[in-house]
Amino acid sequence: MTPLLRRRLPVIAATLLAVFLLILAKRIGGDTTVALVASSLLMFGCCWASAAHLLGGAAALRLVVIATSVGWLAEQLGSSYGWFFGSYAYTPVLGPALGDVPIVIPLMWFALAYVGYVIANLIVWQDPVDRPASPGHDAIMALLGAMVVTCYDLGVDPYMVYVLKAWIMTEKDGWWFGETVQGFAGWMTVSFAILFAFRRLARVRTTPEDAGAVLPTMRHVFVPLGVYAGLMVFQVLLGYPVEARTIALFAMGFPLLAATIGLLRWQGILARPAADEQAPAVSADALKEAA
Repeated sequence: MTPLLRRRLPVIAATLLAVFLLILAKRIGGDTTVALVASSLLMFGCCWASAAHLLGGAAALRLVVIATSVGWLAEQLGSSYGWFFGSYAYTPVLGPALGDVPIVIPLMWFALAYVGYVIANLIVWQDPVDRPASPGHDAIMALLGAMVVTCYDLGVDPYMVYVLKAWIMTEKDGWWFGETVQGFAGWMTVSFAILFAFRRLARVRTTPEDAGAVLPTMRHVFVPLGVYAGLMVFQVLLGYPVEARTIALFAMGFPLLAATIGLLRWQGILARPAADEQAPAVSADALKEAA
């Protein structure tokens, strides 16, 4: 990656995000295959540019490879044998396919995995980037990121099945508006596998300066948060059935708000109250005497 491209990554990511949100807004007036494919490609592009800026080009590429390959394999096995998500088959609504899986689906797995990674880090560490650590640490953080990703599926799944008819489920008498709970277990499993593999295999750069990039600031982290927020607003406005709209607001709104607070802490905008910082520490002996 050239130094010029590295410096322009934030602008590229922000531009792609803006166009993605515009296409997403246009979809509110009526979803078409062209709009679906275009918004998916833009979401993939802005997340890749953002990841290359925050994580480094090599780590971002590794996440792309892991997420798209694992995502495609899981979906292919799911549509062919009913693994992970239950028995289903894709329709032509989502555009060209590789095997049984529309091409935009593996791209979506990457974008959502990256968003889940950043949000999980902001919630726990108040930092968008987390370095590889122990297997236990990586497993817990991957689990949190997988839950963030699955929150998105809570609202979008019934809409994709019953409104867009993007895929056809064999079983339509499940506990979730006709959808089976197995689908959510599949989302958790696949998301966890992607994020855990990335955390174990990737070597995220120590600082952006190491790659000659611009230091990340709050506006750079707006890209993954903006993607998640845009998807949430879309579900709140168009979710089906209508009960799913409220579910999407709270299911996706909670991690989004927590990540935003972590972002403010990361930038020093939101700090602990002064009284807490100045309060004298109480020793163990003093506590025993008080008891």
